Amino acid sequence: MTIGMLKSKLHQACVTHADVYYEGSLGIDVELMEAVGLYHYEKVLVSNMNNGARFETYLIAEPFGSRRIVPNGAAARLTAVGDRIIIMSFAQVEESIVRDGKHKPRVLRLDERNEPIQRIPQAPTTEEIESMLGS
Repeated sequence: MTIGMLKSKLHQACVTHADVYYEGSLGIDVELMEAVGLYHYEKVLVSNMNNGARFETYLIAEPFGSRRIVPNGAAARLTAVGDRIIIMSFAQVEESIVRDGKHKPRVLRLDERNEPIQRIPQAPTTEEIESMLGS
């Protein structure tokens, strides 16, 4: 059996541009995509922290180092320049890997200029939890 798990996340990305007339998608600086293992045309779930909107779309690469986050098409209507969004992708992971604490999503928190400020700590492994509880 497999379980749907978070694979990659850009946390608090700031929308830099929006283009309603582009044919859809979400443009992201390819350097940020590579940092968390996101891929061109990968399906993502986006959550807008400013207005609560959630939508699915796919990714396209913006120039390396540009720090551009660009909702396009219909997604541009669910965001505004300056909004902070969470960009998430998911993967099916074997239950045994999840159970053993071996699955670790790649997560990066960004500042208002989309500069990485923190890798979000990974969840503790089963062994770490047991040692914390004195088991």
